[in-house]
Amino acid sequence: MYKIGLIPGDGIGPEVTREAMKVFGAAAAQEGIKYETVEYDVGGDRYLETGEVLPDSVLEELRGLDAIYLGAIGHPDVKPGILEKGILLKVRFELDLYINLRPVKLYPGVPTPLKDKGPEDIDFIIVRENTEGLYSGIGGFLKRGTRDEVAIQEMINTYKGVERCVRYAYELTRKRNKTNTLTSCDKANVLTYAHDLWRRVFDEVGEDYPDIKREYAIVDATTMWMVKNPEWFDVIVTCNMFGDIITDLGAMIQGGMGVAASGNLNPESVAMFEPIHGSAPRYTGKNQINPIAAVGAAGMMLEHLGHSDAAAKVEKSISDLLASGKIKDLGAGRMGYTTEEVGDLIAQGL
Repeated sequence: MYKIGLIPGDGIGPEVTREAMKVFGAAAAQEGIKYETVEYDVGGDRYLETGEVLPDSVLEELRGLDAIYLGAIGHPDVKPGILEKGILLKVRFELDLYINLRPVKLYPGVPTPLKDKGPEDIDFIIVRENTEGLYSGIGGFLKRGTRDEVAIQEMINTYKGVERCVRYAYELTRKRNKTNTLTSCDKANVLTYAHDLWRRVFDEVGEDYPDIKREYAIVDATTMWMVKNPEWFDVIVTCNMFGDIITDLGAMIQGGMGVAASGNLNPESVAMFEPIHGSAPRYTGKNQINPIAAVGAAGMMLEHLGHSDAAAKVEKSISDLLASGKIKDLGAGRMGYTTEEVGDLIAQGL
């Protein structure tokens, strides 16, 4: 019996969470998977009402779960950064979810802005280190608010943090068994301390995986090749900051935020899954938002829990629906179906 925490969050978060868990439940029923859910009212409304963002008591409960599903974070009446840092980043850091996993996959029937590229060209995974780097929050101000102000933000890379991320990427490349190529995306030509460590660890760990081909790409070149030759990539491993940037580029070339799902993982512990899109407050309650990314994240949650067959069914149902041409447009209000109806179609297609 799995215990899954739901944080529907803000805006359209509850709507896409409902559809994601509808499909999750249908797949679980087919495979005989037993689970229960507990919902947490964490988000903008709670913050505005109580001043609480993520209480320590809730965080402790999250530690004991098998998985967490997050709908969306972001409220128009809350200053940017409060919820994102207080919920999303806090969960990542406090629960040591050191892998951010982002599949970049173009489904049949989904348009890409890349000329002459199709689903056979855009199918790779980005492994982003998730608890170090520039997001560690190490730094501060000197003489803030004056013309002499100094702002410092430090990039923290530890051997342990890099090694476990890189090793996960090698294991994933082997399991994926596509071209067996792992690319290190870094800035070793300029960040000569942090990314010297990154490359040394990448090579050292690579000695344990002689069947995996190693590639190296400066982050500038990575962004160019993702646009010009996305078919070159199988798995990319990178640091927190660069991962944040190139995963959004990946979302665009796979057809937009509406199909992009992600996972925040600790392979030995709990994990959190979410669509990468925001809370889209202007569409709240309209039953018009595209839930496909959210459903994809639920499929990733099944995979993490060890149910690959169920996860494959979810992905195939999404792919079949998009290839059918029934969905006219992935944009909110332009799909030709309501949010709920899209969820139904995917569940029925399992």
